[in-house]
Amino acid sequence: MSSVHKPPAPIAVASRAAHIEYAIRDVVVPATELERQGHEILKLNIGDPLAYPGLPTQEHLVEAYVQALRSQRNGYSPSYGLPELRRAIALDEQGKANGGWACTEDDVYVCTGVTEALQILFAAFLEEGDKVLAPGPHYPPYMAYPPLFGGKTVEYRLDPDDGWRLDLEDIRAKMDDRVKLLVVINPNNPTGGIADRKTLEGLLEIAREWPRCTVLADEIYDGLNFSGAHVSLASLSPDVPVIALNGVSKVYYAPGWRIGYMAFHDPRNRLVLVRDGVERLLRSRLCASTPAQVGYLAGLEGPKDWMEAYRQKLLHQRDYCLERIAALDGMEVQAPGGAFYMFPRLTHPRWARDDKKFVLDLLDQEKVLLVHGSGFSPELGAGFVRLVFLPGVDFLKEAFDRIERFLGNS
Repeated sequence: MSSVHKPPAPIAVASRAAHIEYAIRDVVVPATELERQGHEILKLNIGDPLAYPGLPTQEHLVEAYVQALRSQRNGYSPSYGLPELRRAIALDEQGKANGGWACTEDDVYVCTGVTEALQILFAAFLEEGDKVLAPGPHYPPYMAYPPLFGGKTVEYRLDPDDGWRLDLEDIRAKMDDRVKLLVVINPNNPTGGIADRKTLEGLLEIAREWPRCTVLADEIYDGLNFSGAHVSLASLSPDVPVIALNGVSKVYYAPGWRIGYMAFHDPRNRLVLVRDGVERLLRSRLCASTPAQVGYLAGLEGPKDWMEAYRQKLLHQRDYCLERIAALDGMEVQAPGGAFYMFPRLTHPRWARDDKKFVLDLLDQEKVLLVHGSGFSPELGAGFVRLVFLPGVDFLKEAFDRIERFLGNS
């Protein structure tokens, strides 16, 4: 008598992993399938300057990386980062435009990108039931990571009709003693909005009322602003602890190197226990890439005159996108003050309530890839799409011609 063997049941995935979404890359899945079928996709979905011609990593950074490899600087670095890189970062923070702050080498911790810094900080700050108060819309890891460490993210509102200004009253209403981290992404991803000095001072005033709260200032796009209005948040705080996040990815155009940092501004020495925890976690994961750290060091210490040409190129491309969107029937946008994103609102009656379907149908019919705004916040990003203006004008023209045709046929 033969027996029928049933295949074993799948091994269960932990719930903490099963529900993570990353909209920026999730939409790549159907695009990849279309590419397999032979279609060329015009991708405006990912903030990678190296995905498009015209904005290469500067040669002196690349050469320093290569020389590090050739000279066998391929071993582990100190867990907190190469001392010379930490010193250079501290000097850079001291000299930030519109006001630096008294950063020292010992305040700086080098990580494998800002995303690793976030995981380490959430692990060091959060206990079960603690909160992270972050802007909505937001960069997806701010929502995905806190639950891995027992916390949860609460969104505060950015005003879509006023340059995506931080809604200080909404922040004030949502603060309580379980909010351990108050996040500012400035310039913002995905909207490109920049918080001005007065708004940042108002945010610090709120944080000052909650002694268990630390402000987390994600300033990875700080050098990509079109008005020169960006202010380092740490420079404004005489008392509230601020942790600045930055790195090589955006301003130095080397995202694949995965080198970022966190820098602690702690005027009242309130983070001494947290820093001990952060340092323990850093030691346990060994170090960030040694040769990539050498490459970043060359960027900080080398010439920076090239940055203005890159900024002007981005500004020209931004303005082209603004002109095209202004002429569209079915889309409107607040002009971004920084970064290389804009976050248009869908005003077409068919799409205003279903931004994800808009993105998928546009991809299917016209082979243009954007990111649905609800992927950056189901509530506060709904009805919008994110568009990157890193490609050159010829590329953008073709993409907007297709978007215009799609809206006209809807």
